[in-house]
Formats: sequence, structure tokens, C-alpha cells
Amino acid sequence: MASIDPAKAREFAKEVVAKLRALGYEALWAGGCVRDQLLGCEPKDYDVATNATPDQIRDVFGKRRTRPIGAAFGVITVFGPRAAGHIEVATFRRDATYSDGRHPDSVSFSNAEEDARRRDFTINGLFYNPLSEEVIDYVGGQADLSRRIIRAIGDPEERLSEDKLRMLRAVRFATTLGFSVDPHTMHAVQRHADELKVVSVERITAELRRILQHVNRRQGLELLRESGLLAQVLPELACEGDAWRLTLETLDALREPSFAVLVAALLRTVQAQAANHDTAEDICRRWRLSNDEMSGVLLCLKNEPTILHAPTVDWPVLQRVLIVARIDELMSYCEAVAQVIDAADDAIQFCRQILARPESQWNPAPLITGADLKRLGIPAGRPYRKLLAAVRDAQLNGEITNRDAALALAEKLWKAEIAE
Repeated sequence: MASIDPAKAREFAKEVVAKLRALGYEALWAGGCVRDQLLGCEPKDYDVATNATPDQIRDVFGKRRTRPIGAAFGVITVFGPRAAGHIEVATFRRDATYSDGRHPDSVSFSNAEEDARRRDFTINGLFYNPLSEEVIDYVGGQADLSRRIIRAIGDPEERLSEDKLRMLRAVRFATTLGFSVDPHTMHAVQRHADELKVVSVERITAELRRILQHVNRRQGLELLRESGLLAQVLPELACEGDAWRLTLETLDALREPSFAVLVAALLRTVQAQAANHDTAEDICRRWRLSNDEMSGVLLCLKNEPTILHAPTVDWPVLQRVLIVARIDELMSYCEAVAQVIDAADDAIQFCRQILARPESQWNPAPLITGADLKRLGIPAGRPYRKLLAAVRDAQLNGEITNRDAALALAEKLWKAEIAE
């Protein structure tokens, strides 16, 4: 997929507005791109709102350059040059009821003001004319940007009842922008937090991902607790006392972590206090994490004790942990934990010193393989793993240093096994 050039994407978004206006239609940039540029940020993408209907939009830009992917909601995707990407062009609309708590039962076309008033938060309800460089604000979004507040448009109860995901979006925007949530909006979230269950797990996890991956993740988690949403998405997490403090401080201590490391830090106290050893895995499955992400989470939680007590751990045990493919993630996680518990910095340095050496010094090639066991006449099967592990331990401990000694030890161990 070709990378998008921000300058070309902006120029294309301006051209879309210009072409619609040249044909007599009203057209404006809408939503997040307006918010971002007013905050001095480069918009990630651009949306255009217009009074042209979906059919008229396709007539303007041609069937070959458009796709009616969201036509049921008045949205047409318009494709630009490869480096400019594509733009969603939406007809101004008003929504009917939201009986499923996520999607409007029907939409009807309207005007710019009505379109602004059906959106979620004031900072997302702004329009901008890129030709005249004029901001059009029907909902007080500019004032809330200045005040650094996330506020629902109109009645927060009504806005949140229309789409329950907006509750999590309020927290996410406050987190990623470093804003606070308007008290009336927060109270509405608190009253309706238990209704989040109507939202798909995938949508919930996507919002959690964006909250946790932001540098303001601690603020995000505190807002999740205050809003009552944390109790819905992670009821297993203790939200008070030492467990809560450790969770916040560990998340805060992470530096450029992967999502797997973030989730491991979030679930650390949960797993430690759980009666069920599979609790963390169950939560990962509940959130529909990928197998790769779940493996990363479980790797961190399982191997934390080995890393944090490294100087006293038997070398073969520690060595097998240090050679895992995701050692960088594991060390990143353990460093944050060590920083918080303030008791294991020596262990971290011990591991770092080992990893800094040439790998051949601490991860030498095995002296024998399964093929060697077969040549010794040992039948294939379960004994192979046990024998190879025992020989490897002896090698790592310096008890044997060559192939002949390894073969002799394997044969001795096998004879002892069958004699029992």
C-alpha cells in the first residue's frame, strides 16, 4: 500500500471541495480534520460534508473514481491520486432513532447545521471552508477546544443513548488530546456505563487500544475508572489500594511499549490475585486479541519472576528465557515493573549485561540433536525432549564441552531411564 503524502492529501481534499462548489453545491471539511488543524496538528485524513446527494457526488467525480461503500448513510468514497489517498464525502444528514444503541435506524438528508448537531462532541462538530479559510461552528466547538474540554453536543443523555460507543470515545479523546471531560457529559457516561455491553467487543477493544497506546494512558485509565467504564471492560481489576497504584505506575513507567506489553502491565495485578492461572488468557480471548498479542502478554506475565530474580536463577533456566524471540518486549515490561517495585534494578542490569555480550558466549549451539539420539538407538518419542534438555543443561552449566561428552551423557541418562 502506497504511503500517503500529507501535503497531497490536503490538496486533494481542497480540490474535492472546490469541484463541488464550482457546480453549485455546498461543501466543507468536517469533523476530526478541522479539530486537528485548529489544534495545530497535521490531520490524519480528511472528510468532506456536502448538500450533494450520494448519486450527485458520484456524478461529479465519476463512477470509476468513487465507491458507494457507505451510501446507506449518505457516504461516498472518492479516490484521488495514489499519494493523496481517498476521502469520504458525506451528504449533510439527520439521524432517526438508534434502536440498537450503535447505528441510526434510518437517515435523511438535511443541512450543515443539522448535520453538526447530530454529531457526538462539540470538538468534532466543526466545519471548515478551505477555500475561504473560514471555520463554521454551530455547536461551540472552538470554545471547547480553547477550554480543552470534551463535551457532548446538546443533551449528553441523548447523544450517548444514540451510540453507546461514544462513552468510550469521550475517554479516548480526553486521553489522546490531554483534555478533561465536561461534568454533564461525564455524569451521563456514569449513568449509562453498564449499557456498553451492546457494543461489539472488537469496537471496545479498538478504543482501549488507542487509550492504552497513548502516552497519557494513566489519565485514560483513571478516566475509565471514574466513568464506570473500567468496571464494564475489566471487572477483574482492583481499582483501589496498592494494586491500583501499582497498575497505574507500571503503565506510566513503560516506554514505547507494544500493545502486548501494555496489556501485560494492565493485567499484572489481576493475574497475581487470581485463583485461576488462566485468568489473563481468558481476558485476552474475551477482548479478541490476536494469538500473537496474547502470546506476548502471557510471555511477560509468566517470565517476570525469572527476569526479576535473574542473579539467583539457575543459568539454564534463565538462558532459555533470554533467548526467546520477544526478549525486547519482555525486558521492556520487566524494566517498568522493576522501576515501580524499586527492588530489582540489579537483576535488570544483570540480564542486560548478558544480552550485550556476543550471543555465542551465552547461547552456544547445542552439542547434539535428535538425529544423534536416533543413531544411539534411542527410540523416537517423548524421551527425546527430556534427554536433549538434560544434555543442554549440562552444556550450559559447563559440565560438558564437546560432542563426545554430550553423546556419552545422553546414553548414560537413557540407560538409567530404561533401568527404572
